Amino acid sequence: MRIAVLYGGTSKEREVSLSTGEGMIKALRHLGHDVVAIDFNPAKLTQHINDLENVDFVLIGLHGKQGEDGRVQGFLELLDLPYLGSGVLASSLAMDKSRAKQIFANEGLPIARSQTFSKKMNIKEIYQTVIETFDYPFVIKPNQEGSTLGLTFVHQQEEVEKALHLAFSHDDQLIVEDFVEGRELTVSVFGDQGEEEALPIIEIIPKNKYYDYEAKYSEGGSQHIVPANIAESLTNRIQSLAVKAHQALGCESYSRVDFILNNQGEPIILEVNTLPGMTPTSLYPDAAAAIGLSYEDMLEKLVRLAMKNY
Repeated sequence: MRIAVLYGGTSKEREVSLSTGEGMIKALRHLGHDVVAIDFNPAKLTQHINDLENVDFVLIGLHGKQGEDGRVQGFLELLDLPYLGSGVLASSLAMDKSRAKQIFANEGLPIARSQTFSKKMNIKEIYQTVIETFDYPFVIKPNQEGSTLGLTFVHQQEEVEKALHLAFSHDDQLIVEDFVEGRELTVSVFGDQGEEEALPIIEIIPKNKYYDYEAKYSEGGSQHIVPANIAESLTNRIQSLAVKAHQALGCESYSRVDFILNNQGEPIILEVNTLPGMTPTSLYPDAAAAIGLSYEDMLEKLVRLAMKNY
């Protein structure tokens, strides 16, 4: 097929997206597809419309805002082009952590206690509410951002104001959330809507104290244990929660659901990623490899699934 790969972009996750796109392009060409590589820029939509002429399918290798938040998906739907991944609404909901949490809570899925604040609110009032409501340590992060950008683990009152300003520098809304100590887990989800299945659970052991940007994307930044060393009954429960979170947001084809397994052995959902990273250090390809799928096989399987459902 003639497949376009949208990658790069203009978000703060551009470097990660470039790596994801390069991996996709190389794999597709190895599979014999005719690839149109597009370093996506919203300011060049007219040019991109021409780039996408006579394309059979689109892979979105973008991350962060203007990639994962539904806007690119809407652009492709206006052009009546099939693409891999979740649609406009699910993409937007997953990117909006506060809205996603509300949906998870309504579905009875386990989440950490949190509160959302807007940039329009008085910063002194936000500060006062936070120090009165949350026990240390806690987390302050942008509502719509990925890859732990703008996130702070707050351990003392002197750090609160700086953390608030950092989060607001990334987004007009921020979330303050209880810090959950435990094991970092992630579950990749794949399949037709209503028939999704979870791939083996991965435990992430970062070399840093936290699973931060460096641990996510630098070579050797973290160790991936596949499958995670967890009892079968708990494994089944976490995988079921991952599929339910995917379905609750209306995701399609694939996603990756991140968890913390707290010290009491209870899984807590952190977020759903509708466009999981596909870099050499990424988690989704590792989960696919655990069931015998190479990077190329995984990508071909995802493309065929999306095309079948278009």
